[in-house]
Amino acid sequence: MTEPVRASEQAPETDPAAGPVRGSERAPRWPDHGSRPVVFLLDAASSLEEGILRRWVEENRPEGVAPADVEAVRIPSSRITRVNRMGPLEPSLATSVDPLLTPLRVLWLPRERKGRRVARLSDVLRFGDPRDPGALRALWIARFSPDRVRVIAGEPAPVSDLRERWRAACGRDVAETMGLAAFVARQAALALDRAERKVRGDRYKVPRFLHEEILARPSFEGGLDRLAREEGIDPSRVSKRARRYLKEIAANHNPLMIDIFAQMCRSSTTRGYDGLRFDQEKLDEIKRLAERHPVAFLPSHKSNLDHPVIFRILHEDGMPPNHTAGGINMNFFPAGPIVRRAGIFFIRRSFADNEVYKFVLRSYIDFLVEKRFPLEWFIEGGRSRAGKLLPPRYGMLSYVVDSYRRGKADDVILIPISIAYDQISEVIEYTREERGAKKQAENFSWLLKFLGGLDHQFGGIDARFGEPLSLRAALGPPDSNGHARSEDDLTVPKLAFEVCTRINRVTPITPISLSMVALLACGDRGMSLAEIHTSLTNLVNYVTKRGLPTTTKLEFNTLEYVDQVLQPLVESGVLMRFDEGPEVIYSIASDQHLAAAYYRNTVIHFLVSSAILEVALLRASETTEGDSAEAFWEEAMALRDLLKFDFFFPEKEDFRTEMKQELSLYSDSWEDTIAEPKAARSCFDVIRPYHAHRTLRSFVEAYQVVADRLVMLEGEPAGDEAKLLKECMVWGKQYTLQRRIRSAESVSKLLLQNGLRLAANRGLIEGDPETLQGEREAWVSELREVLRRITVIDAVAEARRAAAARL
Repeated sequence: MTEPVRASEQAPETDPAAGPVRGSERAPRWPDHGSRPVVFLLDAASSLEEGILRRWVEENRPEGVAPADVEAVRIPSSRITRVNRMGPLEPSLATSVDPLLTPLRVLWLPRERKGRRVARLSDVLRFGDPRDPGALRALWIARFSPDRVRVIAGEPAPVSDLRERWRAACGRDVAETMGLAAFVARQAALALDRAERKVRGDRYKVPRFLHEEILARPSFEGGLDRLAREEGIDPSRVSKRARRYLKEIAANHNPLMIDIFAQMCRSSTTRGYDGLRFDQEKLDEIKRLAERHPVAFLPSHKSNLDHPVIFRILHEDGMPPNHTAGGINMNFFPAGPIVRRAGIFFIRRSFADNEVYKFVLRSYIDFLVEKRFPLEWFIEGGRSRAGKLLPPRYGMLSYVVDSYRRGKADDVILIPISIAYDQISEVIEYTREERGAKKQAENFSWLLKFLGGLDHQFGGIDARFGEPLSLRAALGPPDSNGHARSEDDLTVPKLAFEVCTRINRVTPITPISLSMVALLACGDRGMSLAEIHTSLTNLVNYVTKRGLPTTTKLEFNTLEYVDQVLQPLVESGVLMRFDEGPEVIYSIASDQHLAAAYYRNTVIHFLVSSAILEVALLRASETTEGDSAEAFWEEAMALRDLLKFDFFFPEKEDFRTEMKQELSLYSDSWEDTIAEPKAARSCFDVIRPYHAHRTLRSFVEAYQVVADRLVMLEGEPAGDEAKLLKECMVWGKQYTLQRRIRSAESVSKLLLQNGLRLAANRGLIEGDPETLQGEREAWVSELREVLRRITVIDAVAEARRAAAARL
């Protein structure tokens, strides 16, 4: 992989959110018309613009072209929504001489500053968008700043070609039905948009006539008629609901708001962070893919800055804004109207029983996929409050897969993205929620509070692009007849799982995350700087041996560097530093174990396989009867099943291969290692460092709280899940005070919820009263045995630490 590139190094010196004017400053050439007459289609938003375009036609008419062979017709301006005048276009389309139609538009440019034409926020606040000036300002610009007025021309086409395209479009199910004149006017606007992008750049490539196209499609109208019949509702009422839903859902891009939001994204990602790093070569590869296929960006979701990070990277690289799915809860004033115009479309949290809403959303996704507009959504659904990747949500992916299967595109490319932060401002909020506090509702005051929290320094941001995933390669070609192919019920879950796996694979290890792995191993006990240095050295050796991704080269060579890495966590209140004695001591601050665990959990997935290996080796070494190899694999597979709701594991055979590869780090022959208890113990003893006690304990202890509470029910059904979760939170706090669990981060809402999911998966929430209590007690015994082995590993690790300290 190439060295990551800082986005800040690529940003323009002036306003980064507004694109520079690209390409030549020359006016368009007269079209090459041969012997055809020329009809100019004037896309004019005002009489002033119409006059500018007519004057250009007159002044640029070649000497050999007779005035009778040139006509200029005003068409409805695509830049205004109100009803506007359209000239007599039909006679030009009905003539037998087949004229060449050439669309023209006036382009208004910002002032030139330092060789660049950029729209600054200050310009917007004083006079409005300089690219769409009001009548008086346009008149002033035309008179006193003519260099800011440009005439552009779209690709010309003869009437015969456009008539054939119109007939073909009206014969397709995917096209709207409209008159030839309206079709020509729309094609002219689209051609002018392409010409304008050559000047302004692709960052303003957005849908045009989205509502008109979707609502007028025969397939859309037919689908609404079918729903009206099925639900026994008047078709006009269904149509009215569909229009309202489309307006509620769809993004409404606006170049000015794209620029303003880009400025906001840059400001928020630089305000508390000293750099944004990403791989430019990977981004260039994605850009090439997006030229051929629709792409869907699927980032991890750790912070409210995640979308601004992606938006900033793409915008500053000249790429169009993604159509990003957002929860309807984020559609509050003033943020909602701004971000909707910058590409976010809003989806209701729940609409399972609303067939019309689902049909409109599916039609909207179909349109975006068919037109190759880039998509973006968070595969986890919401932000991870625990640091690690959450189980995927299937909704948006199901819609995109369905659209692909019905032939809306020949392929769709999924782009997994991991966004890693040294620290995040929301960790305090996450800690409260994980302890059971209610999530604060998103509103204007919440937004101000979030932005105010960025006043501190949080380090750097790393965006890593995972290996692209092709739906065509994964699912085969789409149905050529436009019908949904029969699909395995596990198709979408498998794709989602693969996306999450690829996100985890490229998630970089930060110095802070690795430091939290070291410190949390000791629970409440503080560690000297020298102890932390030794622990981190062992961890770095493991990371290097595995070839794991890192944000920077991990070199904890000196105590001073370790101290430098930990100091920001002291400033943010996560750690305590004691330097009044002979040694500098660091410890997790009071009530901050969940915050520390958040940073550890961002990279914990890299350590889980090794942790399972350690527990399985210990089980094999304890074998007195039977096959130790069988005991090893039985324990490894049991742990894989136990932890499946908290971690992403490969298929069973791939998991066995992963275990063998992990064993090969410590033994040349894995078969001999697990074939005999003494050999298994010998391999266990050479492992450096141990991971089970600092990665698995908190999860297994959370499950133990759930299991104990279920046993207390004495065979009765568990009842309401929310009530049971609340009870588990209370019992977990009591267990912590009684030291019945050793990891304070075990009392976490997410971990307990996953414990309940695991219990439900095992049929322990409700069932036959005669067997349910015995099954619950068996689960408690299983968990206690796992915790016993983790405690043994903890003791061995502590003995090693003590021995090293004596030396």
